[in-house]
Amino acid sequence: MINNNLIEKLLKQDRRSIARVITIVESNDYNSNEYLKEIHKNTGRAYRIGITGPPGAGKSTITNQLTKLYRKQNLKVAIIAVDPTSPFTGGALLGDRVRMNDIGMDSGVFIRSMATRGSLGGLSKKAIDAADVFDAAGFDIIIFETVGVGQSELDIAQAADTTIVVLVPESGDSVQAMKAGLMEIADFFVLNKSDRPGSQQSYTALQTILMIKDHDKNLWLPNIIKSVASENKGIEEIANEIERHKIFMAEKNLFTLKREKQTKVRIKEIVEHILKDKLWSQTGENSLNLSIEKVILGNLSPYQIAEEIIEEFKNRI
Repeated sequence: MINNNLIEKLLKQDRRSIARVITIVESNDYNSNEYLKEIHKNTGRAYRIGITGPPGAGKSTITNQLTKLYRKQNLKVAIIAVDPTSPFTGGALLGDRVRMNDIGMDSGVFIRSMATRGSLGGLSKKAIDAADVFDAAGFDIIIFETVGVGQSELDIAQAADTTIVVLVPESGDSVQAMKAGLMEIADFFVLNKSDRPGSQQSYTALQTILMIKDHDKNLWLPNIIKSVASENKGIEEIANEIERHKIFMAEKNLFTLKREKQTKVRIKEIVEHILKDKLWSQTGENSLNLSIEKVILGNLSPYQIAEEIIEEFKNRI
Protein backbone atom coordinates (compact mmCIF):
# COMPACT_ATOMS: atom_id res chain seq x y z
CA MET A 1 0.00 0.00 0.00
CA ILE A 2 1.44 3.35 -1.08
CA ASN A 3 1.58 6.25 1.37
CA ASN A 4 0.38 9.13 -0.85
CA ASN A 5 1.40 11.69 1.77
CA LEU A 6 4.95 10.35 1.57
CA ILE A 7 4.92 10.72 -2.23
CA GLU A 8 3.64 14.33 -1.93
CA LYS A 9 6.42 15.22 0.50
CA LEU A 10 9.00 13.51 -1.75
CA LEU A 11 7.92 15.66 -4.71
CA LYS A 12 8.41 18.73 -2.48
CA GLN A 13 12.01 17.60 -1.74
CA ASP A 14 11.38 16.74 1.89
CA ARG A 15 14.69 15.07 2.81
CA ARG A 16 13.24 12.63 5.33
CA SER A 17 10.63 11.46 2.80
CA ILE A 18 13.29 11.01 0.10
CA ALA A 19 15.34 8.86 2.48
CA ARG A 20 12.29 6.80 3.48
CA VAL A 21 11.29 6.08 -0.14
CA ILE A 22 14.84 5.04 -1.04
CA THR A 23 14.84 2.68 1.96
CA ILE A 24 11.54 1.20 0.74
CA VAL A 25 13.01 0.81 -2.76
CA GLU A 26 16.09 -0.92 -1.35
CA SER A 27 13.91 -3.39 0.56
CA ASN A 28 12.87 -4.91 -2.78
CA ASP A 29 9.40 -5.97 -1.60
CA TYR A 30 6.08 -5.53 -3.43
CA ASN A 31 5.70 -1.98 -2.12
CA SER A 32 9.02 -0.90 -3.62
CA ASN A 33 7.77 -1.61 -7.15
CA GLU A 34 4.52 0.25 -6.45
CA TYR A 35 6.40 3.38 -5.34
CA LEU A 36 8.65 3.25 -8.42
CA LYS A 37 5.63 2.93 -10.69
CA GLU A 38 3.93 5.87 -8.96
CA ILE A 39 6.88 8.29 -9.25
CA HIS A 40 7.90 7.36 -12.81
CA LYS A 41 5.83 10.12 -14.43
CA ASN A 42 7.96 12.67 -12.54
CA THR A 43 11.32 11.32 -13.79
CA GLY A 44 13.44 12.01 -16.87
CA ARG A 45 14.61 15.53 -16.11
CA ALA A 46 17.81 14.99 -14.11
CA TYR A 47 21.16 14.59 -15.86
CA ARG A 48 22.97 11.45 -14.72
CA ILE A 49 26.76 11.32 -14.46
CA GLY A 50 28.74 8.16 -13.79
CA ILE A 51 32.20 8.35 -12.21
CA THR A 52 34.24 5.15 -12.09
CA GLY A 53 37.89 4.10 -11.87
CA PRO A 54 40.34 2.19 -9.70
CA PRO A 55 40.46 2.57 -5.90
CA GLY A 56 42.49 5.58 -4.83
CA ALA A 57 42.10 7.42 -8.14
CA GLY A 58 40.29 10.30 -6.41
CA LYS A 59 36.71 9.63 -7.51
CA SER A 60 35.24 10.91 -4.22
CA THR A 61 37.35 14.07 -4.36
CA ILE A 62 36.27 14.78 -7.94
CA THR A 63 32.63 14.14 -6.98
CA ASN A 64 33.02 16.49 -4.04
CA GLN A 65 34.56 19.30 -6.11
CA LEU A 66 32.11 18.87 -9.00
CA THR A 67 29.21 19.09 -6.55
CA LYS A 68 30.55 22.36 -5.12
CA LEU A 69 30.81 23.75 -8.66
CA TYR A 70 27.25 22.73 -9.53
CA ARG A 71 25.95 24.21 -6.27
CA LYS A 72 27.51 27.56 -7.24
CA GLN A 73 25.33 27.30 -10.35
CA ASN A 74 22.33 26.74 -8.03
CA LEU A 75 21.84 23.18 -9.26
CA LYS A 76 20.62 20.55 -6.81
CA VAL A 77 22.87 17.48 -6.68
CA ALA A 78 22.20 13.92 -5.53
CA ILE A 79 25.16 11.59 -5.04
CA ILE A 80 24.75 7.82 -5.06
CA ALA A 81 27.97 6.39 -3.67
CA VAL A 82 27.97 2.69 -4.54
CA ASP A 83 30.24 0.85 -2.11
CA PRO A 84 31.29 -2.78 -1.67
CA THR A 85 28.78 -4.79 0.34
CA SER A 86 29.72 -5.47 3.95
CA PRO A 87 30.07 -9.24 4.52
CA PHE A 88 28.55 -8.76 8.00
CA THR A 89 25.54 -6.50 7.47
CA GLY A 90 24.95 -6.57 3.72
CA GLY A 91 25.05 -2.77 3.83
CA ALA A 92 27.49 -0.29 2.32
CA LEU A 93 30.99 -0.90 3.67
CA LEU A 94 32.21 2.67 3.20
CA GLY A 95 28.97 4.34 4.20
CA ASP A 96 30.56 7.07 6.30
CA ARG A 97 31.79 8.96 3.22
CA VAL A 98 34.01 11.08 5.44
CA ARG A 99 35.57 12.92 2.52
CA MET A 100 32.20 14.36 1.53
CA ASN A 101 31.36 15.79 4.94
CA ASP A 102 31.89 19.38 3.78
CA ILE A 103 29.06 19.13 1.20
CA GLY A 104 26.87 16.78 3.25
CA MET A 105 25.42 19.67 5.27
CA ASP A 106 24.30 21.56 2.15
CA SER A 107 20.49 21.39 1.82
CA GLY A 108 20.87 21.27 -1.98
CA VAL A 109 22.98 18.09 -1.78
CA PHE A 110 21.82 14.60 -0.87
CA ILE A 111 24.38 11.80 -0.42
CA ARG A 112 23.27 8.18 -0.28
CA SER A 113 25.66 5.27 0.15
CA MET A 114 24.43 2.02 -1.34
CA ALA A 115 25.86 -1.48 -1.38
CA THR A 116 26.71 -3.29 -4.63
CA ARG A 117 24.84 -6.33 -3.23
CA GLY A 118 26.93 -8.73 -5.25
CA SER A 119 26.50 -6.92 -8.55
CA LEU A 120 29.45 -7.88 -10.77
CA GLY A 121 29.11 -4.62 -12.64
CA GLY A 122 29.85 -2.64 -9.50
CA LEU A 123 26.53 -0.80 -9.68
CA SER A 124 23.60 -2.09 -7.67
CA LYS A 125 20.35 -2.34 -9.64
CA LYS A 126 18.76 -0.56 -6.69
CA ALA A 127 21.11 2.38 -7.26
CA ILE A 128 19.35 3.02 -10.58
CA ASP A 129 15.98 2.86 -8.80
CA ALA A 130 17.28 5.32 -6.19
CA ALA A 131 18.28 7.66 -9.03
CA ASP A 132 14.64 7.63 -10.16
CA VAL A 133 13.61 8.70 -6.65
CA PHE A 134 16.07 11.63 -6.73
CA ASP A 135 14.94 12.50 -10.27
CA ALA A 136 11.30 12.61 -9.18
CA ALA A 137 12.27 14.73 -6.18
CA GLY A 138 13.59 17.43 -8.51
CA PHE A 139 17.35 17.07 -8.32
CA ASP A 140 19.10 18.51 -11.39
CA ILE A 141 22.24 16.38 -11.31
CA ILE A 142 22.61 12.79 -10.15
CA ILE A 143 26.16 11.47 -9.72
CA PHE A 144 26.88 7.74 -9.48
CA GLU A 145 30.27 7.09 -7.89
CA THR A 146 31.15 3.42 -8.13
CA VAL A 147 33.58 0.97 -6.60
CA GLY A 148 36.96 0.34 -8.24
CA VAL A 149 37.48 -1.01 -11.71
CA GLY A 150 37.01 -4.73 -12.31
CA GLN A 151 36.71 -6.78 -15.46
CA SER A 152 32.92 -6.63 -15.30
CA GLU A 153 32.40 -3.09 -13.99
CA LEU A 154 30.73 -1.78 -17.09
CA ASP A 155 27.10 -1.29 -16.11
CA ILE A 156 27.78 2.28 -14.94
CA ALA A 157 27.34 3.18 -18.64
CA GLN A 158 23.92 1.54 -18.48
CA ALA A 159 22.80 4.09 -15.87
CA ALA A 160 24.57 7.33 -16.82
CA ASP A 161 24.11 9.91 -19.56
CA THR A 162 27.81 10.75 -19.33
CA THR A 163 30.38 8.26 -18.03
CA ILE A 164 33.74 9.45 -16.69
CA VAL A 165 36.64 7.05 -16.10
CA VAL A 166 39.16 8.40 -13.58
CA LEU A 167 42.76 7.16 -13.85
CA VAL A 168 46.05 8.05 -12.13
CA PRO A 169 49.53 8.21 -13.67
CA GLU A 170 51.61 5.76 -11.68
CA SER A 171 49.66 2.49 -11.80
CA GLY A 172 49.59 1.61 -15.47
CA ASP A 173 45.89 2.39 -15.55
CA SER A 174 45.82 3.13 -19.27
CA VAL A 175 46.66 -0.50 -19.97
CA GLN A 176 44.20 -1.71 -17.32
CA ALA A 177 41.49 0.48 -18.82
CA MET A 178 42.03 -1.12 -22.19
CA LYS A 179 41.93 -4.63 -20.63
CA ALA A 180 38.78 -3.96 -18.64
CA GLY A 181 36.89 -2.66 -21.66
CA LEU A 182 36.64 0.78 -20.10
CA MET A 183 37.77 2.33 -23.38
CA GLU A 184 34.32 1.43 -24.69
CA ILE A 185 32.27 2.94 -21.87
CA ALA A 186 34.23 6.15 -21.14
CA ASP A 187 32.72 9.29 -22.63
CA PHE A 188 35.93 10.90 -21.48
CA PHE A 189 38.87 10.22 -19.19
CA VAL A 190 40.17 12.20 -16.24
CA LEU A 191 43.85 11.75 -15.49
CA ASN A 192 43.77 12.77 -11.84
CA LYS A 193 46.81 13.51 -9.64
CA SER A 194 48.46 14.70 -12.84
CA ASP A 195 51.10 16.57 -10.86
CA ARG A 196 52.76 13.23 -10.08
CA PRO A 197 55.72 11.71 -11.96
CA GLY A 198 54.76 9.73 -15.06
CA SER A 199 51.74 11.92 -15.80
CA GLN A 200 52.81 12.88 -19.32
CA GLN A 201 53.70 9.28 -20.23
CA SER A 202 50.26 8.10 -19.08
CA TYR A 203 48.58 10.92 -20.99
CA THR A 204 50.49 10.01 -24.18
CA ALA A 205 49.69 6.30 -23.74
CA LEU A 206 45.98 7.06 -23.39
CA GLN A 207 46.07 9.35 -26.43
CA THR A 208 47.73 6.60 -28.48
CA ILE A 209 45.04 4.09 -27.51
CA LEU A 210 42.28 6.58 -28.32
CA MET A 211 43.78 7.27 -31.76
CA ILE A 212 43.00 3.66 -32.71
CA LYS A 213 39.27 4.36 -32.34
CA ASP A 214 37.09 5.27 -35.31
CA HIS A 215 37.36 9.00 -36.08
CA ASP A 216 33.98 9.30 -37.77
CA LYS A 217 32.85 12.90 -37.22
CA ASN A 218 29.39 11.63 -36.26
CA LEU A 219 30.87 9.65 -33.37
CA TRP A 220 31.94 11.08 -30.04
CA LEU A 221 35.70 10.93 -29.52
CA PRO A 222 36.62 10.69 -25.80
CA ASN A 223 38.88 13.44 -24.53
CA ILE A 224 41.44 13.31 -21.69
CA ILE A 225 41.23 15.94 -18.95
CA LYS A 226 44.15 16.43 -16.55
CA SER A 227 43.24 17.26 -12.97
CA VAL A 228 44.53 17.59 -9.44
CA ALA A 229 41.18 17.32 -7.70
CA SER A 230 42.58 17.76 -4.19
CA GLU A 231 43.66 21.26 -5.26
CA ASN A 232 40.48 21.89 -7.28
CA LYS A 233 42.47 21.94 -10.53
CA GLY A 234 40.76 20.72 -13.68
CA ILE A 235 37.28 20.54 -12.10
CA GLU A 236 35.86 23.31 -14.26
CA GLU A 237 37.30 21.57 -17.33
CA ILE A 238 35.57 18.32 -16.27
CA ALA A 239 32.23 20.14 -15.92
CA ASN A 240 32.74 21.78 -19.33
CA GLU A 241 33.47 18.40 -20.93
CA ILE A 242 30.29 16.95 -19.40
CA GLU A 243 28.34 19.84 -20.91
CA ARG A 244 30.09 19.41 -24.27
CA HIS A 245 29.14 15.73 -24.33
CA LYS A 246 25.55 16.57 -23.36
CA ILE A 247 25.27 19.09 -26.22
CA PHE A 248 26.86 16.67 -28.72
CA MET A 249 24.37 13.94 -27.74
CA ALA A 250 21.45 16.35 -28.16
CA GLU A 251 22.64 17.75 -31.51
CA LYS A 252 23.19 14.28 -32.99
CA ASN A 253 19.84 13.01 -31.63
CA LEU A 254 21.77 10.40 -29.65
CA PHE A 255 20.49 11.35 -26.20
CA THR A 256 17.01 9.88 -26.65
CA LEU A 257 18.41 6.83 -28.46
CA LYS A 258 20.80 6.17 -25.57
CA ARG A 259 18.03 6.41 -22.97
CA GLU A 260 15.80 4.15 -25.06
CA LYS A 261 18.56 1.54 -25.22
CA GLN A 262 19.20 1.83 -21.48
CA THR A 263 15.48 1.49 -20.73
CA LYS A 264 15.19 -1.61 -22.90
CA VAL A 265 18.07 -3.29 -21.05
CA ARG A 266 16.62 -2.23 -17.70
CA ILE A 267 13.17 -3.67 -18.48
CA LYS A 268 14.76 -6.98 -19.50
CA GLU A 269 16.68 -7.05 -16.20
CA ILE A 270 13.51 -6.29 -14.20
CA VAL A 271 11.63 -9.09 -15.99
CA GLU A 272 14.51 -11.52 -15.32
CA HIS A 273 14.62 -10.49 -11.66
CA ILE A 274 10.86 -10.97 -11.19
CA LEU A 275 10.92 -14.36 -12.94
CA LYS A 276 13.95 -15.46 -10.93
CA ASP A 277 12.24 -14.57 -7.63
CA LYS A 278 9.09 -16.46 -8.61
CA LEU A 279 10.99 -19.44 -10.00
CA TRP A 280 13.05 -19.91 -6.83
CA SER A 281 10.12 -19.67 -4.48
CA GLN A 282 9.73 -22.41 -1.89
CA THR A 283 8.33 -24.83 -4.51
CA GLY A 284 11.28 -24.30 -6.87
CA GLU A 285 13.82 -24.75 -4.08
CA ASN A 286 12.10 -27.95 -2.92
CA SER A 287 12.16 -29.41 -6.44
CA LEU A 288 15.86 -28.62 -6.69
CA ASN A 289 16.68 -30.16 -3.30
CA LEU A 290 14.79 -33.36 -4.13
CA SER A 291 16.65 -33.75 -7.42
CA ILE A 292 20.25 -33.09 -6.30
CA GLU A 293 20.95 -36.70 -5.30
CA LYS A 294 19.88 -37.98 -8.73
CA VAL A 295 22.42 -35.68 -10.37
CA ILE A 296 25.23 -36.68 -8.00
CA LEU A 297 24.51 -40.40 -8.61
CA GLY A 298 24.57 -39.81 -12.36
CA ASN A 299 20.93 -40.81 -12.90
CA LEU A 300 19.93 -37.44 -14.33
CA SER A 301 21.77 -34.55 -16.02
CA PRO A 302 21.65 -31.03 -14.48
CA TYR A 303 20.04 -29.96 -17.77
CA GLN A 304 17.21 -32.46 -17.30
CA ILE A 305 16.58 -31.22 -13.76
CA ALA A 306 16.62 -27.61 -14.99
CA GLU A 307 14.05 -28.43 -17.69
CA GLU A 308 11.83 -30.20 -15.13
CA ILE A 309 11.96 -27.21 -12.75
CA ILE A 310 11.03 -24.84 -15.61
CA GLU A 311 8.13 -27.11 -16.63
CA GLU A 312 6.88 -27.16 -13.03
CA PHE A 313 7.14 -23.37 -12.93
CA LYS A 314 5.18 -23.00 -16.19
CA ASN A 315 2.43 -25.20 -14.77
CA ARG A 316 2.21 -23.01 -11.65
CA ILE A 317 1.67 -19.74 -13.51
